[in-house]
Parts: sequence; C-alpha cells; structure tokens
Amino acid sequence: MSRKAAVVALTALAPISWGSTYFVTTEFLPPDRPLFTGLMRALPAGLLLLALTRKLPRGAWWWKSAVLGALNIGAFFPLLFLAAYRLPGGIAAVVGSVGPLFVVGLAALLLGEKPTVKTLLTAVAAAFGVSLVVLKAGAAFDAVGVLAGLLSALSMSAGVVLTKRWGRPEGVGALALTGWQLTAGGLVILPIAFLVEGAPPALTGTHLAGYAYLAFGNTAISYFLWFRGIERLGASSVTLLGPLSPIAAAIIGWAALGQALGPVQLLGMAIAFGATLVGQTAPRTPKGPGAKAPAPASTEPFSSAERNGQEVSMDLDISGVRR
Repeated sequence: MSRKAAVVALTALAPISWGSTYFVTTEFLPPDRPLFTGLMRALPAGLLLLALTRKLPRGAWWWKSAVLGALNIGAFFPLLFLAAYRLPGGIAAVVGSVGPLFVVGLAALLLGEKPTVKTLLTAVAAAFGVSLVVLKAGAAFDAVGVLAGLLSALSMSAGVVLTKRWGRPEGVGALALTGWQLTAGGLVILPIAFLVEGAPPALTGTHLAGYAYLAFGNTAISYFLWFRGIERLGASSVTLLGPLSPIAAAIIGWAALGQALGPVQLLGMAIAFGATLVGQTAPRTPKGPGAKAPAPASTEPFSSAERNGQEVSMDLDISGVRR
C-alpha cells in the first residue's frame, strides 16, 4: 500500500465512524437534547487529549484554535444534532452531503485550489448517490431542520479549509491540535446548552455508554484521524470521503435495526462509493511542451505556517506542494 493510500484509508475511518452517530443518538441518548449531546461529545474528548498531550496554544494559536473549534465543533455539533432530531436521518444525510461543494468553493477562495470539472462532478455524484441511499418516499421536510443541516455542512466545510490553510504550530502534533479544537468547541457549547436546555437530564447507564462512545471513539480518535488527513491531503479530497458516513449509517441501519436495503439503495451506495474513490485519485501529470513537472518530493511530510512564514500551511508530500 502506498503512503497516500494508507493516509486515505486511515482518514476514511473518521466518516465511517460518524456514520454510527444517528444510530447512537436515537437508540442510546436522551431525546431532544442536541446542545447537551454536542457538549458531551466534544468537551470530555478535548480535555482528555489536553491531558495526554500537555500542550497549550501559544500566541496567535489561541484565537486560531478558538475559530477552528467554533467552526468544526462549537457550531457544527449543535446544528448537526438539531438536524438529526428534527429531520429523518435520510434527509439530514442528504442535506449534509452538500459539504463537498461548499469545500470546493471555499478552497478556491482561501487556498487557491481551482475547482476542476472532475471535482465538481464527483461532488454532485456523491450527493446524488447519498440521496438514493437514504431518501424514502413521503419523507417530511422541516424548514428549521434543513437550515440547521445546511449551516452545519457550511460550518464544517469552513473549518476544513481553514485547518488546511493554517496548518499547525511547529512542534505540535495533530493530537494536540485536535484537543485544542474539541476543548474550544465544547466551551462554546457549554453556556448555550445550559441557557437553552437547562440542567442536564437524568442519565442512565445506557446514556453514559452512548456518550462515552461518542466522546472517545466517535470524536477524539476520529477527529484526530480527520485533521491528520487534512494536513496530508487536499481539502477537497478529504471532504469527498464524507459520503462514507451515510453509507455506513445505512449499513448499520440494515444490520442493527432491520432496515431494508433495496436495489435503489445499493445503486446509490455504489455511486457514492465510486465518487469517493474518484475523489482520491491524483490529477494527471501535465504532458507536452511547456508542461510543468511536479514539485520534487520532500522527506518532511508537513511544513507549518510558522516555518514557511506564511498564513498558509503546505504539504510537502510525494504528490508535490499543495496549498
């Protein structure tokens, strides 16, 4: 397995894990508590990673961590769970599947990644495949839920692009950066959860088990793999792994809840999975007179924004320099 294939495979574990979120939310957690659920998913995981890494932000990274934490966690989690509570899981997944299109646009603005026809078609195909997997006839649309789903996708997309743009400080690992963001995001949610939803609900052993899984397996480990993948892959490439989440959710629904998977759903899975694979293929090397050769490989996989003196982090990988 090539180095890039290994990074893609590990990064893909994150959206696969997130595919279990709807199942855990509906089967193991107290109902109608999206803010508290977002808080319990983020803050314990962030504090654990801070304790393990024993590193705090310095200088500009205090506000950068706050911004990234607010986008990737603080806004994304409550909006995601609000959409999950107000919409059928299928519609919530379809609304969230527009995320790759948001990333393509934001990457063009902030990273200078010019969108290609292949990238746009791949993102549209992925969203179409997801819709075949999860949409069912007669599904009800809730305006607040749809808006929350769109805003959650936009928030996460902006966080993905800024994570790629800013990189991470010299000498700080992806685990510490993940802890900063989860802690910052959890602290954003904390006062809002208590103001809007009041005191925490009475928790049973089942609830605690569900929250423990969301906080540590579904969040701490998964977000570490996700942010690590963003560093080493293009923003558009990483976000096109997102369709694996609703595919995993559909498989879990079939295996654990007895939900049927018909020919249309299987076709949608094939389309979405195919789009995910296409999204990870490297662009063709230019050929012919005047074509520029790829930048030489570097033994260092990552250059921080501080080291290169810019606000943009760069991957120095076998596929060349990407902004």
